This record gives sequence, C-alpha cells and structure tokens, in this order.
Amino acid sequence: MEPRLADALTLVVTLLAVLSSGSCENDRDFKHCGTWLHGNKPLRLIYDISPGCKDISISANETCLSVEGKITAKCYQAGEFTVGKSGSSLGGQSHFCLYWEPLLDQLWVQVGGQNHTLCQPAGLQDLCCTDLSQGPNGANGAYGIINGTIKDDVASYKTLMSYTFFGDLINCKREFCDEANQGSNQINMIEETVMRSQALGIVLLPCAQSTVVEMNEDFQGYNVTLPAPKGVLPESIPSIQLPSCLKPAGRKTTKVVCTFFNNASFFKGKHQDNEILQDVVGITVENEVITSLPEPVRIGFHHRAIPRTYSRKCVSWDTRKDPHSVNWKDDGCLTVEKGMEDTDCLCNHLTFFSILVQLEPRPVHHLVALTAITSLGCAISVISCVVLIVFLSKKNRKAKEQSSPDHRGLAISLFFLNLLFFFTGILANLGGDRLCQWVGAGLHYALLSSFTWMGIEIFHTFWMVVMVFHPAPKPYVWYIIGFGLPAVLVFILVAIGNIYGVRKVVPSDDIHNPYLMCWMKSTDSAILAHYLTNVTMLAALVVSGLTMLYLVYRQIRTRDEWRQNRVTFFSIWGLSCLFGTTWGINFLDFGPLSDFFLFLFCILNSFQGFFLMLRFYILSWVRRQASSSDLGTSSTGLTRQQMLQPQEKN
Repeated sequence: MEPRLADALTLVVTLLAVLSSGSCENDRDFKHCGTWLHGNKPLRLIYDISPGCKDISISANETCLSVEGKITAKCYQAGEFTVGKSGSSLGGQSHFCLYWEPLLDQLWVQVGGQNHTLCQPAGLQDLCCTDLSQGPNGANGAYGIINGTIKDDVASYKTLMSYTFFGDLINCKREFCDEANQGSNQINMIEETVMRSQALGIVLLPCAQSTVVEMNEDFQGYNVTLPAPKGVLPESIPSIQLPSCLKPAGRKTTKVVCTFFNNASFFKGKHQDNEILQDVVGITVENEVITSLPEPVRIGFHHRAIPRTYSRKCVSWDTRKDPHSVNWKDDGCLTVEKGMEDTDCLCNHLTFFSILVQLEPRPVHHLVALTAITSLGCAISVISCVVLIVFLSKKNRKAKEQSSPDHRGLAISLFFLNLLFFFTGILANLGGDRLCQWVGAGLHYALLSSFTWMGIEIFHTFWMVVMVFHPAPKPYVWYIIGFGLPAVLVFILVAIGNIYGVRKVVPSDDIHNPYLMCWMKSTDSAILAHYLTNVTMLAALVVSGLTMLYLVYRQIRTRDEWRQNRVTFFSIWGLSCLFGTTWGINFLDFGPLSDFFLFLFCILNSFQGFFLMLRFYILSWVRRQASSSDLGTSSTGLTRQQMLQPQEKN
C-alpha cells in the first residue's frame, strides 16, 4: 500500500499545484507538451474544434493524436493531417506541443518538428475561453502521452491516454490591458499582439486604439486616421503622416501599426520637473526596426493650451539603456509649434511619441539683462578682489592685524567664484558636459568656500565683540576650515557622480534658446546635493549674519557716531556684504516683486567683490583722516574705528 499511497499523494500535489497556478492569473496563452508513444504505422493528427467554452481534450493512441473541444470564439474546424510514420520518429516517440492563444482565437499543434495550424488568428476577441485548468486524465496504457507538461511544469510522468482541460469565459481585452499596464516594459506587447492578429484597419482595445495599414509595392505614403476613444472628440485625436520611404526595400508587402494611447500612465517614466501629455502615439513596422528615415514621420498633436512661458518638445521613448524604465529622449525629433494647442513632431525613427512640457525650472524673465549685469559685476569683482588681496597682504605685513587672514581668504574665494562664473557660459558651449563636470565642481567649490569664509568672518566678529578676553584661533585654523571643508564636500559629490555638468537656464522670451552654464545638473541626486549643501549653508549663513549684525548694532547704537548717516550707512552696509546677508535676497524671489528682488540679488552679489574693496578703501581713508586730525587721539575717533570695523579690534 505504501507505493500506491506515495503515487496518490504525488498526483494530488501535482494537481493542486497545476490548479492553483491556473487560477491565480488569466492565461494569455496556453501550452501543453508531452511525448507521444505510438506504434509502427502511419501517424495522423485529428482535430475537431468548435466555438464555446467547455473543455479541450488531447488524446493519443497507436496511430492518432487527437485534439477535440469547444474553446474558440469563432473558429469551427475539423479534419486531419498526416504527420509521418513511426519509422521517422526514433523509438516510436514523437514530441508534440499544443498552443492556444485565446485573445487571438488561435490554436496550433507542433508535432514531429512541424507546425499544424488548427485555427488561424481571427482578430482580438472581446470574450474568450482561457484559464484552462486540468481535469481528469485518461487511463494508463502502452500507447499515449508520457511526461506531460503544462507551461513547462510537469503534470505527470506516467503514460496517459488523454488529458482534459476546462476553461472559463472572461473579458479578454480588458485582462490583456491590465497585463500590459503592469510595467512600462510590457507596453510593447500591445502593438506586437495587434500585428499578430492579422487584422487590417481599426483595432479597438479598452486601453488603446490602433490602425493597421498594409504597405504594398506602390506605397506612396499614407495619412492615418486614428480611432477616437469613447468620450474623446475626433478633432483632438493625433494625426499621422507616413512617408513613402517607410516601407522597407526588398519587401513586397508589410504592415505598419499606429496606436493611440489616451492615458500616459502606461508610460511610468521619470522626468524631473517635466510633464508628459496624456496623448501618446506608437508606430511600428512589422518585423523591422526603423531608424534614420530620409523623410520624417509627422505626428500632429492637438492638446490643451500650453502657455508660451512653458517650453515643449517632442520626445520618443527610448529603452536602450534600461528596458525596465522609460526614458523620454528628444533625439531624432523636430518640434514645430503651430499654436498654443497644436504641436507637430517630425521624427526620423519609430517608437512611442509624446509631448514633454517643461514646468521647472521656470523660464527666467529678463535673462539677457540679468546676464549682462552679472557678467559686468563679475568682471569688476575679479579686478577688485585682486586689488583687495594685494591691499590686505601689504596691510598685514605692516600692522599684523589679526583679522587680515580672514579678509584675504574671503577675497581669494570671491576671486575664483566670480572668475569661473564669468566664463561658465563660454566653457559650457565650447567644452560640453565633459568639461562642465570639472568647471561645475570648481564653481561649486568656490561658492561653498565663499560661504565658509563669510561664516568665519561672522564667527571672528562674534569672538572680538563678545569674547573680548579670550584669544582667537590661529590663522592656519581658519585656512584649513575655509578651504578644506568645501573641498571635502565637493570631492564626495564628485565621487557620487552625475552631479555636475551642463545646466540649462530657459529665458521666458525665447524658451527654445536656453542659456548654458556649468553647474549642478537637474538630476535627483544633484537637486538633493544642492539643498544639503548650498541651501542649508546659505540659510545658516544668513541667519547667523543677521544675528551678528544685531549684536554689532547693540554695541554701537548708543554712540554719537550712530547719528551720522554716512558712518551708519557704511558700517551696516559694509558688514552686510562681509557677513553674506545679501545672499538672503534669494529667498525673496517670489510674488509680484520677484523680478525686483532678482535684479537686486544679481547686482549686490555679482558686485560683491567691488563693494568689499570699496568698504576697505573707505575704512582706510576714514582711519587716515582720523589719525591726521585732533580727533585721531580722542575717544570719539577710536570709537568710530571700532564701529566701522569691530572685527578688527586687537
């Protein structure tokens, strides 16, 4: 009893596995294979297929392999094929497979290495018989089917005279669309299935609408009319013009499938700060990969009104790098704007096409004027920083002032920042992304270094104003922090990769001619790095700078010099530049005064090197005036010096 019990348990486990696998998901295709054990006589394949959804039986004996059942939507076929003699099959054995595609209503058998079609594809079916589950098997015998499998899973190792499968009636098109929506890499199967259906003209699916066009030898181009989904106006459907060069040379006839998707959710791509319009058009030629067409395919999109402040461009779906993710590329497509609601795409290849609307970064108003102001300010600041560095070096040798290294470190950082920013546009256009990776890293380093030295100025001033009786750290400590800390941060970002490169700044008056600069890219990692380094450091700098200005104000508000407007203005304004609080205007770039604050930001920060040089010159002049007058030795004169430059107090 034990061997029989073991066989019974094995059969039960196998049946449960088959039944559970069959009931978990709808089968878009069915495959049953095995080895046919037959005798030494002529072999035949007998079939009797009719519409319905009941069952299908595959049986075998000494001379015949039979397929009978009611599982088709439209196919009604009966007959037989001669499949050879046993002598042509080694040892009286022939491998066979039965294939069933319910969506296409297609059934065929492969036996002895030859395919025999029982039901030709009859288009895409609305209702179909699928989810074939195994029923009772036939009795054992000397002839029959051995090593039977269902979708490559073993059903039985025994020699059985027949297998029976029962089906369920489902909405095949809806289930097919649900399967295609499981991932962006599955979307290709819609056009492939429409192509295999051998249909011509309009093919409708719940998720897409296709038009199949046959290109004959005299094909001279064709204007495709795509079907409109339910509830969509026909005039809003994209138009397609196929050129005559689309037909591959050397083929008499071939088909092209044009598919319209009114829901871009099938294409789950990552497009930072951009939006893909809902309409997507796919075009494919039967068994061909079409690229580099001498005459482009024209796709006309009619969409919602897109303001001119938003740029738009025709894009195509490219999966060459990663087939499991959607990458929208504008390579090979020319964008022709015909109005706020119409865009034509002229593309020299075939794939899926749509319109990419660029929402962020938002187009910049008055970009030409802002660029001119910034370039002029950077050029003047570069010269001013050189003068300031020489001035501070001479001053340090004469007076040995404690704060001179801080000022010199800030001047050096601002020199490189303004110099790189002045040439960033030229280098971006000449060197491209490869050169911009290094220039962008250098520009970022100079910016972080400038912020760090401004923070050192704030800390040193706090030390001199509040902690008067404690010695300040040595100058070499400040140099290590001011130049070393930003270098560590930039080296980490360079090691991470995909941070620095060409950055496009879109002008509002000409969105198709962006300004190129070397800076941080628009990738997710670069944006995260921007907020973690630039925004965080800038916020801390502005808050601490304003706090330090308030502490200085408390020190000087009771003095007589505070009532002198000139002294007050130069004192607070100079310290504001030194402490980097002018960079805080960047946080006010919103609302109706956005343009005003943007111009103010560019003027103050691009001319910052010049303003600092002017501050130190005025300070030196005031001190010379004070030393040459009677007030130079009075407490009032000394108080003026302390108010103008509190951080330089020994």
